[in-house]
Amino acid sequence: MSLSSRLLRAWYRDHPALRLLRPLELLYCQFARRKRRRFLDGELNTFVSPVPVLIVGNLTVGGTGKTPMILWLVDHCRARGLRVGIVSRGYGAKPPEFPWQVTADQSPAVVGDEPLMIAQRTGAPIMIDPNRPDAVKALLKAEQLDLILSDDGLQHYALARDLELVMVDAVRGFGNRHCLPAGPLREPIERIQSVDAVLQTGARADTEDGYAVQLKPSTLVNLVSGERRPLNYFSPGQEVHAVAGIGNPQRFFTTLETLHWRPVAHAFPDHAIYTAEQLRFQPAWPVVMTEKDAVKCREFATPDWWYLAIEAQPSSAFVSWLDTWLDGLLPH
Repeated sequence: MSLSSRLLRAWYRDHPALRLLRPLELLYCQFARRKRRRFLDGELNTFVSPVPVLIVGNLTVGGTGKTPMILWLVDHCRARGLRVGIVSRGYGAKPPEFPWQVTADQSPAVVGDEPLMIAQRTGAPIMIDPNRPDAVKALLKAEQLDLILSDDGLQHYALARDLELVMVDAVRGFGNRHCLPAGPLREPIERIQSVDAVLQTGARADTEDGYAVQLKPSTLVNLVSGERRPLNYFSPGQEVHAVAGIGNPQRFFTTLETLHWRPVAHAFPDHAIYTAEQLRFQPAWPVVMTEKDAVKCREFATPDWWYLAIEAQPSSAFVSWLDTWLDGLLPH
């Protein structure tokens, strides 16, 4: 188990040893509160985009379903007649320069796995740069847009925002509710009170704490041929090697179990870089991985490798709430 995996487990189980990190947490919280206060008081050099910016972010470290939500937002906004683009940090990306516009034919080693996945799935314009204001400026120079989605960036106060959506894992919640390094919070817990909406990934119904978002498997896609198969392609009880290099791999493994398959779990660090040797498992059962992992494995995949496409399904109440906001962006 990697160090990051051990830390995540400790945070969400509130291991007693984490108390030793409380003095560091205190310093971290003071810095985070001071940074936000300076943002609110207009003391930071913050870029205000000429078109609205919608942040899809995390309050916690680890996977909460941001990428499926970004994909849903792209489709929904387009259906409303809006021209939408995306900015991303581009974690692990090594392009010739920043900012860099991602296209579907580029390498994940160059542009990062999540931006490439979004580009391949949606075809939407996407710009990567650790400096998000620079990414926004470059994207608007290249494209005519009505709305910009920021994949993560809740704590990136150099970029002003018009709407903040925070994704929360409904099962894991906020862990021990402590900030880094004693817990998984990127900002103190009271920050959740100031965002525009909380989306609870995996919740069955809306609650007073937020809107429900289900992550539903939709289809199996073959890495070699691109053929798409229904979820009953594998019979109940089928043994598969399950590969997940995401923030919360257990969610993926649990999803495969709900499909009545028998996954042998192979968890890797988030944004892991794979080799063919790493994924040459025995026995030779089919390999099923996440879509984010698939973009890094196509070059050496074998015919029995598949990814499970996942679709976000937010509650109708959230869709109505969002549409009210989007109405203000449409020409009258």
